[in-house]
Amino acid sequence: MTNRMELSGTVAKPPLRSKSPAGVAHCRFWLEHRSTVIEADLPRQVYCRMPVVVSGKRSNEFTQDLVQGSHIKVSGFVAYQTGRNGVGKLVLHADNITQI
Repeated sequence: MTNRMELSGTVAKPPLRSKSPAGVAHCRFWLEHRSTVIEADLPRQVYCRMPVVVSGKRSNEFTQDLVQGSHIKVSGFVAYQTGRNGVGKLVLHADNITQI
C-alpha cells in the first residue's frame, strides 16, 4: 500500500505552533494550491486548500521560516482526521518542506 503526496502552493494562513501533552512539537498551517492540468485533452483550472501538520523534532527546522504567503513544496502522507465538531477532513502530514 502506498500513501504519499507531494503538493506545492502558498501558505494561506500564519502557521500555528503547539505542543502535545506528551511534549511533541506540532506546526499546523493551510496550503493553497492553484494550477492548470490537462484532463480529457482539455486544460482544467485546479484549486485546493489543504491542512498540513508537521510534527516532531524536525518541526521547527522545517517551519521556522514559514509565514503566510511562503511558496513551498510539501511531501508526506495523508490521513483522515475528525475535528471536535465531528467534521472530518484529509490532512497532509509533512515529512519534508522545501521553499520554492
